[in-house]
Amino acid sequence: MKIHEYQAKELFKKYNIPIPEGSVAFNVQEAQAVAEKLGGYPVVVKAQIHAGGRGKGGGVKLAGSREEVAVIAGQILGMNLITHQTGPEGRMVKKVLVEQGLNIQKELYLSIIPDRATATVVIIASEAGGMDIEAVAEKTPEKIIKVYINPLVGIQAYHCREVAYGLNLAPETIKPFTALLSRLYALFVGYDCSLVEINPLIIIADQAVIALDGKVNFDDSALFRHKDILAYRVLDEENPLEVDASKYNLNYIALDGNVGNMVNGAGLAMATMDIIKQAGASPANFLDVGGGANAEMVENGFRIILSDKNVKGILINIFGGILRCDILAEGVVQAARKTGITVPVVVRMEGTNVEEGRRILSESGLNLTTAVDLKDAAQKVAAIVKG
Repeated sequence: MKIHEYQAKELFKKYNIPIPEGSVAFNVQEAQAVAEKLGGYPVVVKAQIHAGGRGKGGGVKLAGSREEVAVIAGQILGMNLITHQTGPEGRMVKKVLVEQGLNIQKELYLSIIPDRATATVVIIASEAGGMDIEAVAEKTPEKIIKVYINPLVGIQAYHCREVAYGLNLAPETIKPFTALLSRLYALFVGYDCSLVEINPLIIIADQAVIALDGKVNFDDSALFRHKDILAYRVLDEENPLEVDASKYNLNYIALDGNVGNMVNGAGLAMATMDIIKQAGASPANFLDVGGGANAEMVENGFRIILSDKNVKGILINIFGGILRCDILAEGVVQAARKTGITVPVVVRMEGTNVEEGRRILSESGLNLTTAVDLKDAAQKVAAIVKG
């Protein structure tokens, strides 16, 4: 789950992580009122959407007066902001964050993420903070610092010093930086985050360290422990098909391909998407119906897949265990009759009650293509969507 910058900064404030003074505004008048309360110009008006690269897209601008705030807020509110993370369709801006302007001496990059390869939490930092951090990582990776933390031990003072020295911080800046980093780690662990990022983390004239921006993502599986975070969820910032799928406990992620997938098990779903790519096609979604799926969940899964206009074919890949093949087959038939499937469907089933499942499908009168194994299924669906 993602949240807005202003919401991330509310969490930063809770953990005593320094942030600029400011507040969110939903219209021009509110933006002007916030600017006046800050007690001086310039102020920064920042579009609030769930995507990075807002500055390059024209969503972050300085205003030097009350009148400029009105003009800039009027331009940003309601605009369709396109960045490298939104895709060509962009995102509608419905709110802005108005903050005090600061005298920036240096910009840094700082983030914390889980690293599955090493089973650790890794701190990533760089002296080259700001809008072009992706280019820094690609062209000059030696400027990226990584410090790995055993999550069973937690962050220690030497971790913080290693990052601080790697950033070549002035002696008077090391203490406030290490305090900020320790608090940021506490937030990361305390809220089961999948990402905490500050870009840029700035140093101002008096050597204070301030989070000028903030991005926080959460592990969806842990949200039951954080009811307060659920209040931050903004459904109109999320893919509507993903929102729809969450109502039926379906694990669905929209992609940009043309082969719709229905699979039981996350690992099997990943393997299915890989083999579709190898066959020369591209997956349109990740959809794990889970081991405990019933006919109704399968029906809703089909409906959601078919709602994606890019889907030219569907691949069903089920290994019957907890979800029996006959239950899946009944769901497929039920979905076909209710939703009116208009694209070809390739089915690969193995496992519990597979013969009964195949019988249900063969007697359904539906136009289905069966496959003997996963490779065969991927090749058949790829041929369909390419032909």
